Amino acid sequence: MAKESIKARQRKREKMVAKYADKRKALKAAGDYAGLDKLPKNASPVRLKNRCQLTGRPKGYMRYFGISRIMFRDMALNGIIPGVKKASW
Repeated sequence: MAKESIKARQRKREKMVAKYADKRKALKAAGDYAGLDKLPKNASPVRLKNRCQLTGRPKGYMRYFGISRIMFRDMALNGIIPGVKKASW
């Protein structure tokens, strides 16, 4: 489980990226790199990190589901994720 401060920082970055997305796109299209430089650093989508939506874990992230492998396994075994079952052969 990630610290609350780390998860809060990630949410703050996500909001900032969404807020400045149109402005960044316009500046990039115009080739105004000096203007891009003046935007906040956290407005860049490169600074976002894929994290589990439930726990905030940064490693073992499954992009399709948006959760970590550990939470995926728990939810699949409990039948919370529809259409997923444990393999056996």
